[in-house]
Amino acid sequence: MNPNIIKRTAVDENGAKINGVGDSPNEHDILTGSMADGMAYFPWAEGDHTCSNWTSSGEGSAQVGHHDRHGGGNTSWNSAHGSRGCSQDALTGTGGAGLFYCFAGE
Repeated sequence: MNPNIIKRTAVDENGAKINGVGDSPNEHDILTGSMADGMAYFPWAEGDHTCSNWTSSGEGSAQVGHHDRHGGGNTSWNSAHGSRGCSQDALTGTGGAGLFYCFAGE
């Protein structure tokens, strides 16, 4: 699999580039809740990978990817690591801004 999402192609809804590694602040984390193969974690998987099914703004964790495919020795765009928590401060502190990415298919 060779996804086309990289730092150069990661833009917001207005077409502005999203900060990545080397930018301040680094906001390269993508909220995905998925495993490296793109599948959702099994319900019996240990830990919270979706901030309580995207309803928590405090306790829990979200699995994130890196839009720039850099950081921590992990180049996964969809499953790099878990967040420090689900609050805005925790998501920012982990290396993100609490952003979701939308993809359009053909």
